[in-house]
Amino acid sequence: MTPETLARLTSLRHKLHQSPEISGEEKNTAAQIAELLEQHSPDRILKDIGGHGLAVLFDSGQAGPTVGIRCELDGLPIQEISDAPYVSRIPGKGHLCGHDGHMTMVLGVAEALGKSRPPDGKVVLIFQPAEETGQGAIAYRADPKFAEIAPDYMFSLHNLPGLDLGEVELCQGPANCASRGMRIVLKGKTSHAAAPQDGVSPAGALSQLIPVLADLGKGGALDADFALTTVTHASLGEATFGIAPGHAELWVTLRTVSDNRMSRLIQDAENLVQSVAKSEGLAVDISYDDIFEACTNNAEATEVLAQACAAQSVPCQMVSEPQRFSEDFGQFGKGAKSAMFWLGSGKDHPQLHNPDYDFPDALIPIGAGIFL
Repeated sequence: MTPETLARLTSLRHKLHQSPEISGEEKNTAAQIAELLEQHSPDRILKDIGGHGLAVLFDSGQAGPTVGIRCELDGLPIQEISDAPYVSRIPGKGHLCGHDGHMTMVLGVAEALGKSRPPDGKVVLIFQPAEETGQGAIAYRADPKFAEIAPDYMFSLHNLPGLDLGEVELCQGPANCASRGMRIVLKGKTSHAAAPQDGVSPAGALSQLIPVLADLGKGGALDADFALTTVTHASLGEATFGIAPGHAELWVTLRTVSDNRMSRLIQDAENLVQSVAKSEGLAVDISYDDIFEACTNNAEATEVLAQACAAQSVPCQMVSEPQRFSEDFGQFGKGAKSAMFWLGSGKDHPQLHNPDYDFPDALIPIGAGIFL
């Protein structure tokens, strides 16, 4: 990548950084990306896939596999803290996971393919919405337009704070944990605070469930039996002194290495909740959101990435454990040989989703080079 190209892509990344849109709202980001892609004369651009998603096709005209490269469009509902001149201009929203950088790398790939098509087969560049909620890849794959460009191979990356800048981690098999948000609603009966005995308070059930659900999954080694339950939110009644509560909510994130282990954890958690609610005379509703299935790297696709790193002289470490956090990229593995790699953001770089996180621009040519 020439210095001129890197400078142009860096400026583009900063522009994307200033206008983040959260999951499901990426209309303007998608329109901006589509306009940029048209400059590289792709053979086809498909829009509004699974929401605001894009697919951009570069066709060699020769027989061969279709190779997909995916990045994410969405930002986060977090207020950015930064002195950078390109700080987010949208209050309460920020590109604090690096998706602006991921998009920029894939735009760099598009620029290169616009000048020189692949020698055979096709390349489809996928700009996916709503990764942060786990809904984007599911909706993208379910869209009938996806069937028109369905890849044989799928590749993606995520930058990773805590790993040396520009180094790659890669694993075969489990790559990201399954996770889901469990919302528990406890329903009792309010009463005057002077006569709590005439109501049915969920306070006792809430105080019991917080520790027992936390004990259900204590984390530990990332092996087949790994389970982690994290209480993220709790509420009880109204903010008043005159009413004994009749309603409570408890939100818990469930996390496992495999989908099978997740099924068992869900059943165990639901059994606990139902048992406690019954003992306290409460009705209960359980629902789920932010559902991510486990992400697994295909062996052949993983080897392709390892060879790409070697060809670019990028240090690549094979690891045996998956990342604890989740990714909806695993959905693409249901129809393609897929693999994701982790590109180091620096040992002391702010963590993903921190308010002071910012994507390191030095990664732009590295990620684009590996994809190419």
